[in-house]
Amino acid sequence: MTEAQTITAAVATRDNTPGGLVKQYSQSFTAVLPSHVKPDTWVRLAQGALKKGKRVPAPGGGSCTELELAATNNPGVFLASLLESARLGLEPGTEQYYLTPRKVKGKLEILGIVGYQGYIELMFRAGAISSVVAECVYGGDEFEYQPGVHERPIHRIDWDSEDRGRLRLVYAYAVMKDGATSKVVVLNRAAIEKIKASSQGANSEYSPWVKHEASMWLKSAVRQLAKWVPTSAEYMREQLRAAQEVAAEQRPADFAPGVEVDGEPADLSNLPVVDDGVIDGEVVDE
Repeated sequence: MTEAQTITAAVATRDNTPGGLVKQYSQSFTAVLPSHVKPDTWVRLAQGALKKGKRVPAPGGGSCTELELAATNNPGVFLASLLESARLGLEPGTEQYYLTPRKVKGKLEILGIVGYQGYIELMFRAGAISSVVAECVYGGDEFEYQPGVHERPIHRIDWDSEDRGRLRLVYAYAVMKDGATSKVVVLNRAAIEKIKASSQGANSEYSPWVKHEASMWLKSAVRQLAKWVPTSAEYMREQLRAAQEVAAEQRPADFAPGVEVDGEPADLSNLPVVDDGVIDGEVVDE
């Protein structure tokens, strides 16, 4: 068998299904994953996400899911979406990072969208906050918030009500590590409609705006909050640099690591450590 025939045979036997492509390019995903994410787990999540959703006729016969069909139609776009999910360290096919089918020139393709839980994950990863509150307000709820008067919104829900009414507001804020409250973001329906109008394929039957409306309201508020709260490892590095500068100012002039100070060996056990595996999460607009 010639070299060309060997290559042709290898290509022919390669698993080029969407799940097979995820496995083939697993090393590429692993190379950009933050260190705290287990590559094997992430790959399994990506493969499992393809199996979810409505089943449709497959091109070669039989059936497949809409996501599998979309990934088959344009593998490049599919792999690019997964690469973004990996770079941000978010779980594909979840509310951290949606994988949704969209129609392009009559054919389904994969669209990757950072979800509201993805934005929250990036905030926590930066290390500046202790919690995030994001809630939808419905017509039957009581809501009160005046900037400069209230530190945080007052939201009362009638939990006995079977119908809370129509979505009318959404809000989000973060509680910082020192207990302070971040800027409070409040969006009404008009603001949400403007955001939705600028979203690619928002009115498509496959869009999360159609299938997961409340989650997209939450995402819109949390995404606005992300402009006011650190979402990258750069914040952590700045905190580390500041701590090191303060520590340096407090040391004796002749201090050096490993040298005895006042007869005692220097204790290096409490020095902060930078996790270079945490990447800066630049969130890409839809």
